[in-house]
Amino acid sequence: MIDVIIAGGGPAGLVLASELRLHEVGVLVLEREPEPTEVVRSLGMHARSIEILDMRGILERFLALGTKHPAGGFFAGIPKPPPERLDTAHPFTLGLPQPITERLLAERATELGAEIRRGIAVTGLRQDESGVTAELADGSRIGACYLVGCDGGRSTVRNLLGIEFPGEPSRVETLLGEMAATAAPEELAAVTAEIRKTQLRFGIGPVGDGRYRVVVPAPGLSADRTVPPTFDEFRARLHAVAGTDFGVHSPRWLSRFGDGTRQAERYRSGRVFLAGDAAHVHPPTGGQGLNLGIQDAVNLGWKLAAAVRGWAPDGLLDSYQAERHPVAAEVLDNTRAQMQLMALDPGARAVRRLVTRLMEFEEVNRYLVESIHAIGVRYDLGPGPEPVGRRLRDMPVGDGRLYEHLHAGRGLLLDRTGELSVTGWADRVDHLVAESPDLAEPAVLLRPDGHVAWAGADRPGLSEALTGWFGAPS
Repeated sequence: MIDVIIAGGGPAGLVLASELRLHEVGVLVLEREPEPTEVVRSLGMHARSIEILDMRGILERFLALGTKHPAGGFFAGIPKPPPERLDTAHPFTLGLPQPITERLLAERATELGAEIRRGIAVTGLRQDESGVTAELADGSRIGACYLVGCDGGRSTVRNLLGIEFPGEPSRVETLLGEMAATAAPEELAAVTAEIRKTQLRFGIGPVGDGRYRVVVPAPGLSADRTVPPTFDEFRARLHAVAGTDFGVHSPRWLSRFGDGTRQAERYRSGRVFLAGDAAHVHPPTGGQGLNLGIQDAVNLGWKLAAAVRGWAPDGLLDSYQAERHPVAAEVLDNTRAQMQLMALDPGARAVRRLVTRLMEFEEVNRYLVESIHAIGVRYDLGPGPEPVGRRLRDMPVGDGRLYEHLHAGRGLLLDRTGELSVTGWADRVDHLVAESPDLAEPAVLLRPDGHVAWAGADRPGLSEALTGWFGAPS
């Protein structure tokens, strides 16, 4: 029997596989598509996802292939610079097409020992107190201790579990594709800039080799968004919106998406969990989807590993939904708000002008940037000092930096006093005695996802936190 089956080999599934393998949990990733997709649904990663890559020691791989962009200007496309001194050592967005991101994440998962099988779809599930059985499209069955559905917005796993997926259906639809164009780059840029003065759902951007990523509003809603638009349909929409098709030709891929928002009522059913788009879908405004899924995976990974390894305290697995469901609900709300701000009716334009003026205030701009980049997230972990529930940014510690000590995905006691101990939990938690000029608390206990579980100097409080998050001492 395999420890964990992951249905879906996108970013969330691949990050989850790596997180589990850090704890030597047996992982099998089942991806229904036979080959990696070329469709570029996401163009990069925000600050919190970049922090996660740094925490695990693999950020340089992504930086080598990506492009850094300022952190501002992502809320409804309102062009504001990022606020000064964001609470992160990585105050930028990393431009990187999703196929490259997925390739790097798959390489990492494989290096750590995860098995990835392509062209295999989960079609059925059975579970009891001892495990889960996945039924596959070829009629075979595979048993596991746990299963996680990371299989997208139309999740088969979610549907098999009968978990409700309430929300709002799409009201508008957008066409997306990658293609070449005969028009000069200057013409493309000028026309795009003019159209985007009013139509913010339109855009043409270079992706290299003379090719462009093109986004254009559709005339209505299609009956089935899994069916891509035809190239003739795409050209017709360019003519309708821009007055020209820019001589587009040689499409590499074409797709469409809506603005529906839905969230699973439950992220867990017994031994089966949901993560990424299987748990929540929303418009791509702000570029948050891929990032939200990666952050789900990092929250769930160490908790699921703890259950497999036998040291998970009571309630640890349930804390996954308790922490991540509210975060996704807020993302759904901010994408709804952004879609309203990008609408064309006079009322929406008036509200957009108002929000644009409000963003001149540093605190408003900071709040919106932090919400998009997920660096303002604070989990409700109960009473405690201000840092409890928040993640810590990378900072100097001793003669190094904090994130260098999180590569293994273990807990960490950062102790400025030198008087505390993790005796009894040393197989799960590292102890670093070091000074940090950026840390006010005497000591902090970090979970493997980088969030602060406890802060202070009292030994009974530390022992309680260690037991509450890392189980009974050995």
